[in-house]
Amino acid sequence: MTRPTGSLAFGLFDLLVADSSAPARDITEGARADEAGNFLRHAGALSLSKLADGLIDPKLVLSWLMGALGAPAVLLGFLVPVREAGSLLPQLFIAARVRALGRRKWAWAGASLAQGLAALAILWAGLTLSGTAAGAVILGALAVLALSRSVASVSHKDVLGKTVDRARRGTVTGLAGSIAATGVVGFALLLMSGQVARFELVLGAIGLAGVFWLGSAFIFATIREEDVPGTAQGGAGLSQLALLWRDPVLGRFVAARVLLLPTALAPPYLVLLASQAGDGRFGALGALVLASSLAGMVSSFVWGRLADRSSRLVLAIAGAVASVFLALAVALDAVGVMGTAWAAPGVLFGLMIAYQGVRLGRTTYLVDMAPGGDRAAYTAVANTTVGVALLAAGGFGAVAAATGVAATLGMFAGLAGLGAALALTLRET
Repeated sequence: MTRPTGSLAFGLFDLLVADSSAPARDITEGARADEAGNFLRHAGALSLSKLADGLIDPKLVLSWLMGALGAPAVLLGFLVPVREAGSLLPQLFIAARVRALGRRKWAWAGASLAQGLAALAILWAGLTLSGTAAGAVILGALAVLALSRSVASVSHKDVLGKTVDRARRGTVTGLAGSIAATGVVGFALLLMSGQVARFELVLGAIGLAGVFWLGSAFIFATIREEDVPGTAQGGAGLSQLALLWRDPVLGRFVAARVLLLPTALAPPYLVLLASQAGDGRFGALGALVLASSLAGMVSSFVWGRLADRSSRLVLAIAGAVASVFLALAVALDAVGVMGTAWAAPGVLFGLMIAYQGVRLGRTTYLVDMAPGGDRAAYTAVANTTVGVALLAAGGFGAVAAATGVAATLGMFAGLAGLGAALALTLRET
């Protein structure tokens, strides 16, 4: 393969990846020639998209906004279920339509465009509405955002697998995560500084998120993706679930991913435990956003590089780290120090590092493990199954009410440990 050695794109590509001159492994020679530029386009589009995600985080930012607008608590309680399940459950039925496209980058670009418009609709609600009306519009826009994210998730792994070679996919995703997390840290520090009125700052961040999604759509549309005959082979809908037992590797991967869900489910319970212990400062919006974004900033790129060596081990290590920090939270609560200034932030920081590892490991493993023509279907089956598990995980709220928050976190620690052990049994990709 020939290439312009003085090109800025190739210079950055050489700097960021290992073995940048290696021949194509599982992409075509044509795609290999465009890989350096596509790598940077992926990094740019994903950085903007992930930054927008951090600025509009439903668990933190939108819940605060709805409370500030006087939306009923019953509507606020739907934020996380709408966001998470809405992103995952539809994928089983979207996959065939995505696979029918010759160039699947258009699905991702269109989904990013829709997310940007949904974010701007949330901004409009915050500026003009209040009470139930504001809550209903925000939830409706969030549902559009979640459905669009579902399309983006199905299509991105396929485009990534066609345009960036094996052993470099985790790096581009991790790089984008670190860049985005750095931006969210700045947002968190502004929230904590008090220099800008919090309500105006939150609305400004939501508007900026909308602009970032529009920008990411434009960048992703410029990716040079080879046009291949589209296919809807394999159908759509529930029949695709047969992949879980037809391919034991996929079934075991999905089981491990379900067991590792505590990395995503535990933070609200950890915050509640800290609040019960008397650390009122930790409930501040800025502190929560800062802990989450710092963890992403310092770990995403490292996890990505490790995932390119062994995504199986990344899942196992991240699960073990989560188990340790969740058990630590229970122990600190038992000895009465969970309310100190350092305990809860430190535990949340460690837990979010593990969460980033699980995200990077699962994405890289699935892209590398799935057959090239079936990546969209494998992604849809995995994510839809996990979406059902997330809905069922809502029952942990009842468990916490019955047995206590600390006991629930102890259960999460055990599940994460089991997920780490199961991840070790996965075959290397």
